[in-house]
Amino acid sequence: MTIKVLIIDDSALMRAVLTEIINGAADLNVVGAAPDPIAAREMIKALNPDVLTLDVEMPKMNGLEFLERLMKLRPMPVVMISTLTKGGSEVTLQALELGAVDFIAKPRIENAALLNTYSEEIRDKIRSAYGARLSSTPRQKPPVAPRPLQAPLSSARLEGKLIAIGASTGGTEAIKAVLCDLPAEVPGIVIVQHMPEAFTGSFAARLDSFARVRVIESKGGERILPGHAYLAPGHSHLLVKKTAGGYVTELSQADPVNRHRPSVDVLFHSVAAIAKSNAIGVILTGMGKDGALGMLEMHQAGAWNIGQDQDSCVVYGMPREAAQVGALDEVASLSSVADRVMARLRA
Repeated sequence: MTIKVLIIDDSALMRAVLTEIINGAADLNVVGAAPDPIAAREMIKALNPDVLTLDVEMPKMNGLEFLERLMKLRPMPVVMISTLTKGGSEVTLQALELGAVDFIAKPRIENAALLNTYSEEIRDKIRSAYGARLSSTPRQKPPVAPRPLQAPLSSARLEGKLIAIGASTGGTEAIKAVLCDLPAEVPGIVIVQHMPEAFTGSFAARLDSFARVRVIESKGGERILPGHAYLAPGHSHLLVKKTAGGYVTELSQADPVNRHRPSVDVLFHSVAAIAKSNAIGVILTGMGKDGALGMLEMHQAGAWNIGQDQDSCVVYGMPREAAQVGALDEVASLSSVADRVMARLRA
């Protein structure tokens, strides 16, 4: 079986580069390359592609406007091709809210080594998008009314506890959903989402604008406080350390693990070693196996772990791997994850 790909990008050079990269895999085939969304509409009808790659800044109609119309009229897997800028990251996050499956930064064509790495990454993301479960409901807005909250947790219930969350493909919306369903009175939260460094600051700020907990991009050395969430920056692994004053964050530039830095496994291994039975692990939608072995170590250290179920995952990869190695205590739909975490904290 061959996955049919349509490229939409106003740059002739970028269309040529992407075509060469994608056609370099035996299971992928570029069936067309459109210079703008107007041309793309006709090519979608004529060529019936399986996956689109979509640039944001284009003539005649910008990528976001085109994506919003596409997901209403003919939902299909879309991988955004994004610029490594603050503006590009914010637009990309909006695209994920509108229904894009994943994104990747535009390649640096002059660097052959980076281009080889990029080639494998975009091919993997296209394959993952092809098998993704598309949302049947609009995702562009957070809940209009907050869910009714139970009585706040006592300080005794918060003391020494720690929540660790890992996600990849589809994770930006999954993490947002979980955080929006949690009250402000929760233990400190540490998060790894596979994401380039130009995007994590914008993602943390976006989460902070929606959630009741305070969300920041970790700089390293922060004391992990209740009611606060610390997102791993895209350039470093995030770890947890213990001091006399409690848990603190630590960043590491060590080699990628499972091809990722930040890696969910690195975070979970550190949580297992430091927080042990005081930890709660959450693994959400994502491609690959990152986090499974770290979550197993958490489980063996006495932590309680929950994984997102297959039906609510965009890509059922990471939670499946965690389940297969016996790392999970419970499986739940995305809409129930926060409630189950709170139930565990109250138990």
